[in-house]
Amino acid sequence: MSVSTPKPKKLNRIGLSRADYTGGLSTLCSGCGHDAITSQIIKAFYEMGINPYSVIKMSGIGCSSKTPAYFLSKAHGFNGVHGRMPSLSTGAVLANRQLVCIGVSGDGDTASIGLGQFCHLLRRNVPMIYVIENNGVYGLTKGQFSSTSDIGAKLKTGVVNDMSPIDCCALAIKMGCSYVARSFAGDPKQLVALLQGALSHSGTSMLDIISPCVTFNNHQGSTKSYKWAKEHEELLHQIDFVPHFELIEQVDYEEGEVREVEMHDGSQILLKKLNRDYDPMNKSEALRMLRETMDANEFLTGLIYVNPVAKNLFEMLNLTDQPLAHLQQEKLRPGPEALQEIMQELM
Repeated sequence: MSVSTPKPKKLNRIGLSRADYTGGLSTLCSGCGHDAITSQIIKAFYEMGINPYSVIKMSGIGCSSKTPAYFLSKAHGFNGVHGRMPSLSTGAVLANRQLVCIGVSGDGDTASIGLGQFCHLLRRNVPMIYVIENNGVYGLTKGQFSSTSDIGAKLKTGVVNDMSPIDCCALAIKMGCSYVARSFAGDPKQLVALLQGALSHSGTSMLDIISPCVTFNNHQGSTKSYKWAKEHEELLHQIDFVPHFELIEQVDYEEGEVREVEMHDGSQILLKKLNRDYDPMNKSEALRMLRETMDANEFLTGLIYVNPVAKNLFEMLNLTDQPLAHLQQEKLRPGPEALQEIMQELM
């Protein structure tokens, strides 16, 4: 009787298998867009060879904020109170700049109770990935409209939204965020490339991801449903990503009009032109495109804006390379000579 040998696991560049990047079993509704996003986060971190032990996962409150439990089980994690994830993330990365920080939030957690903290995170250009799982409703409290719900969107109860939505991408660009993208939970290829680009970016990477709520917001009349999203998505470009440890010749992409954006670590985002010549480093053009597509009742996806050389919070504060959490007491606490020198300057 022959015994079949198990197929060897495929390992990434640091010797880990994809299973090393998974988490617990999801308790979200079957078919939830958030679970699709989780799968692409796992894939992006695995393919980039990020050590899970070097990652910190942050979240607030909501269905979206449950998802960090479903990926990178070996990473550090902290689930904060409603809307306060930005300040927790800022403190964490300031204490240890060696951590790779990913925060997962929802449209309510970000654009309602957490709006003030979200804005200050953006203007500080905190080095982290900020994922908004945007379904346009409060899924944990029976599907009321959120502040990103579109005018005219209809709930299952028949209630129609009359308030203008907050466009998180336009807000992020205006507040100084240096990597702004939008994607759709049903477009895994685009989403993985955007996440990998975010992992190579040195400042805040904000990804607004349309993630349909199958329980409360996936019906006729919803502007965040799978059907509506597929029919109204406006692609800026097709995206490929070349990490710094791969040669560009090894990546499969079509020849032709391709715009290359080089990140600070040498990685490259390849943007293949579709039906327009678009420069993602032009802030005014990005805001114009967002306004045009909103007026046309479409939602724009792709890398909307990037500034790969913008100073991040570490550079603005002139932090040491050594994490503050690892510094000795004598370096953190100035001696009497330093205090005397400060006092002399103030006299």
